[in-house]
Amino acid sequence: MTTLKELCGGLPLNPLPPNRGRDPNVPHAPVRTPNLTAEEERLSLRNALRYFPPALHSTLAPEFAQELRQYGHIYMYRFCPSIRMRAYPIDEYPCQIRHAAAIMHMIMNNLDPAVAQFPQELVTYGGNGQVFSNWAQFRLVLHYLSTMSEEQTLVMYSGHPLGLFPSLPSSPRCVITNGMVIPNYSSRESYEKMFALGITMYGQMTAGSYCYIGPQGIVHGTLLTVLNAGRRYLGTSDLRGRVFVTSGLGGMSGAQAKAAVIAGCVGVIAEVDEAPLKKRHEQGWLMEITKDLDHCMQRIRQAKRSKMALSLGYHGNIVDLWERLWEEYERTGDLLVDLGSDQTSLHNPFSGGYYPVQLSFEQANQLMNSDPQRFRTVVHESLRRHIAAINKLSEEGMYFWDYGNAFLLEAKRAGAEVQKSGGGATEFKYPSYVQHIMGDIFSLGFGPFRWVCTSGNPSDLAETDDIATSVLEEISASVTERVRQQYSDNIRWIREAGKHNMVVGSQARILYSDQRGRVSIALAINKAVADGRVTAPVVISRDHHDVSGTDSPFRETSNIYDGSAFCADMAVQNVIGDAFRGATWVSLHNGGGVGWGEVINGGFGLVLDGSEEAGKRARTMLNWDVSNGVARRCWSGNSNAYETIQLTMEDQPHLRVTMPYHVQDEHILYNALLH
Repeated sequence: MTTLKELCGGLPLNPLPPNRGRDPNVPHAPVRTPNLTAEEERLSLRNALRYFPPALHSTLAPEFAQELRQYGHIYMYRFCPSIRMRAYPIDEYPCQIRHAAAIMHMIMNNLDPAVAQFPQELVTYGGNGQVFSNWAQFRLVLHYLSTMSEEQTLVMYSGHPLGLFPSLPSSPRCVITNGMVIPNYSSRESYEKMFALGITMYGQMTAGSYCYIGPQGIVHGTLLTVLNAGRRYLGTSDLRGRVFVTSGLGGMSGAQAKAAVIAGCVGVIAEVDEAPLKKRHEQGWLMEITKDLDHCMQRIRQAKRSKMALSLGYHGNIVDLWERLWEEYERTGDLLVDLGSDQTSLHNPFSGGYYPVQLSFEQANQLMNSDPQRFRTVVHESLRRHIAAINKLSEEGMYFWDYGNAFLLEAKRAGAEVQKSGGGATEFKYPSYVQHIMGDIFSLGFGPFRWVCTSGNPSDLAETDDIATSVLEEISASVTERVRQQYSDNIRWIREAGKHNMVVGSQARILYSDQRGRVSIALAINKAVADGRVTAPVVISRDHHDVSGTDSPFRETSNIYDGSAFCADMAVQNVIGDAFRGATWVSLHNGGGVGWGEVINGGFGLVLDGSEEAGKRARTMLNWDVSNGVARRCWSGNSNAYETIQLTMEDQPHLRVTMPYHVQDEHILYNALLH
């Protein structure tokens, strides 16, 4: 077994490691179909061989060619390390500086088989959310990080380590870009070719920024969404006996089962792939599994009557489940579902992100490779059936929302009846969860703040949980009622999180907090590291799915109605601003959530090592990281953001934001345009 020291030694070339190929004991990514020409195939091989001296080309070229033709991409399986991939305690990494070791801790967590969706293809979640494009890149990155000084920055181009470059101690130690393609060439078809050529990659959000913490990250966001959906659509915070139906149990969607139970409702989640279904059940995230729709209906009725919290995994296609729920209503008059959504990976609909109801799982995997055009047609047919069943149930009182996975966008492209009469470019028959539920929360400054205890010690995580709870309780006594409700939900979450076995991979936690809460928690944790109450540095981060991190017209910024929903200034400014205000590393991506070409998103990591300098960086950077997005949302016309940024300016004398004047009389506009 390889040691961490050996792993950080660079590419093993003399001798080459044995080529063990794919590990049959882990799930693997679907075969890609880039449709390369013969010339493009040669270019792909040439690009891959750049990592190796010419003496090895005759050995490596044939196996790389086989990978390209068999899997649609060169992953370099020969260089997949034999070491157990996990987030090792920070002091075990052979690094010159602890900040570099913290980044390594995060990278290896992203590729832990307990965390990653397709670990050997370097996919963390979402079907194609890559950490790196191939294993040579992984090994080189760890080598660079192990030798890095405080006057160097590692530059990452779409998985490729461009190298270590001189910089200042105050600079980020790593700057990451993924998929920064010229806009006119940012199509899905172009992406498949460019990824196969090894020149760009899709980093999703927290995969390619090394900040994924397992499905816990979305459990909390899903919990808040379901709770606030209950308040908005059902008029209650008590979801006992209410039924939430959705689909997907993969890297992100796997959180839905756990969130439903914590919210107190009945969660029924369809999943066509048995591997993630079993994984969530074995982890304790999914309480029951059934393949039988009769049994599924029976358990829903029982759980509704007894008002028990239940997570039930249906091993089958979500379209079959929706259609059966409609049949039950037609036959008995019982509407067995109150809330509905979808979390299939429809940002990637034709390469394993969505499985059409007409085909079995195995048949679909075969057809998407053998006849991509026919598969596309079948997916569109399935989406039309999918929407038809949802439409019928919604007309009878079920509330459905789009979960930001491009579900309604792809359904529209398939010709399904999802158009909103008189709606704008980002509006559909059903609102996105940002438009109706989370958008106003973002505009209050709340978003997914998270931290990772790099000691790997559960007692450190417990200590930070206590710190965060105390901080939020103290702040909640002096905020508005709207903000207090959000604090209350998050205090409830932190108190429950430890009981629900949330940790998968690194010792990490997430909560939603506003600017004041994030800064206060970070400073309190930094002090705990300095005092020794927390035994090793703590990495703070967030999901890119946040107040300022992402410009995504069909998700994060779908409630921006001033015409700027398709502009990406906010996300780009966010990353630039985080970089010079003290982040340890920053990342900027094309894609994430709703797919390639549909979104620009940015993220950061910041190491709290107990130093006074770390505290200054946290205060300066986190204040910007939130205010940037609140100010943009204020300018677009959001009243929550207007109020929030006004209060923030009162608290921070150096903050001056351009405030909008709103048109009070719409007739002025009409009259002015009559002439």
